[in-house]
Amino acid sequence: MVNSEEIIKQLEKGLTSFNFDPKLQNVGIVQSNTDGVITASGLSKAMMGELVAFENGTIGMILNLDEDSVSIILLGEGENIKEGDKVKATGRMLSINVSDDLIGRVINPLGEPLDGKAKSKKSGKEMPLEKIAAGVVEREPVNTPLKTGIKSIDAMFPIGRGQRELIIGDRGLGKTAIAIDTIINQKNNAKNGGLRPVTCIYVAIGQKQSRIAQVIDKLKETGAMDYTIVVVASASDPASLQYLAPYAGSAIAEYFMEKGEDALIVYDDLTKHAWAYRQISLVLKRPAGREAYPGDIFYLHSRLLERAIRLSKELGGGSITALPIIETQGNDVSAYIPTNVISITDGQIYLEGDLFYSGIRPAINVGTSVSRVGGAAQTSGMKSVSGKMKLELAQYREMASFAQFGSELDPATAAQLDRGRRTTEILKQPQYDSLIEALEYLSIWAVTNGFIDDIPVEEASRFEKEYHNFMKASYPKLITALSKGDKPDEELIKQLQKATSEFKKGFSV
Repeated sequence: MVNSEEIIKQLEKGLTSFNFDPKLQNVGIVQSNTDGVITASGLSKAMMGELVAFENGTIGMILNLDEDSVSIILLGEGENIKEGDKVKATGRMLSINVSDDLIGRVINPLGEPLDGKAKSKKSGKEMPLEKIAAGVVEREPVNTPLKTGIKSIDAMFPIGRGQRELIIGDRGLGKTAIAIDTIINQKNNAKNGGLRPVTCIYVAIGQKQSRIAQVIDKLKETGAMDYTIVVVASASDPASLQYLAPYAGSAIAEYFMEKGEDALIVYDDLTKHAWAYRQISLVLKRPAGREAYPGDIFYLHSRLLERAIRLSKELGGGSITALPIIETQGNDVSAYIPTNVISITDGQIYLEGDLFYSGIRPAINVGTSVSRVGGAAQTSGMKSVSGKMKLELAQYREMASFAQFGSELDPATAAQLDRGRRTTEILKQPQYDSLIEALEYLSIWAVTNGFIDDIPVEEASRFEKEYHNFMKASYPKLITALSKGDKPDEELIKQLQKATSEFKKGFSV
């Protein structure tokens, strides 16, 4: 039997600790759960993009506001959510906790670790996944190079800090290879040329887990994970996480940009991102347009890529450089998503299957590729040799198409064709073999000034490799002078000519 005095004591204790602080909470009821999309009623105060919490602890995000209901995409397991369950509005928008401790980690778009290590206990800054990009007044023109270590790109389609350069081409032509090479080369930037270090973010969207593991292993092997964060939403993850992945990557990059640092972000790839958004939109019963994509598919990528900017000095001068990747089907750059992204970005590097299978790698089509920032993001040293090379390559392409029809060629045309073949050979570069700018300059300078004209085409790459080793061993001061990026003066050119002639005497074909 319960003692009455005990009951009175408990009641008194409850009354004294009672806190009359009313809290309003917007609670709704689940109506249906279909294909990872929850329809709920009663959330009258809900906002677009707001986070909601279910009874089993799963969180979701509101993506549709109808008259009597809301549609919620799940950001976790949702098999146990059934009709009649309660769902609460949190009043928060989706954000990711970012700190310097994330560098070297592999995470999902919600900031949860995927590398087997514990989550960082250090609380960082909450960065919103969706954010309106900075306006024109807050920006500064792109004028500082972000060197890729790839000769053909640094010479002909230079990428600047704050630029958005699209990498586009069919499957299996080396799009990811160019992006990974650029990330790996960032450790050379600070050493050579005195540029600020760059924090890299690699966002894998809808890729096979085995492929993502290979990329991470390569980044670890080359020491690039020391300044890289990998955000993963693999093919086995829900479409909602694949949709959020690039925005999470952009939020992380903005954290470093706001500190006044430079960031490089790779979206691999936005075609699969568009597929994930199309899947979500069709399940949400949004009207389908061209190629079954929803009407706001352009806005999906424009609001993401507009966040890649260079801030003005008053705001710290930080930058985000974006390398979005788009996969085409059968070289069709006129398809819906490729044309959309081409119109948003500041240029594109177009990879072609015919070049790739003929042994020209990276398989960059010089005629179709372009950088709309151009020479503004190039050092004066590289600019002094790249202009001549671009002109020679353009003439070579034009003549090569005519030369195949005629057997008789005058000596001048034959010489230009020979020069073009050697230039094409010199621009070939193996994967994971990035070069500092001084060595890139030497290769292009040697071929445009005729030092390789008498070397057989098949020996050109061996000549280049031995030439680089010779210059590094015998003329380190010349390498240091060229690394500054200034246009070489007459004295330096004379020294280069002397050193190159000396090497050629000892080079055996």
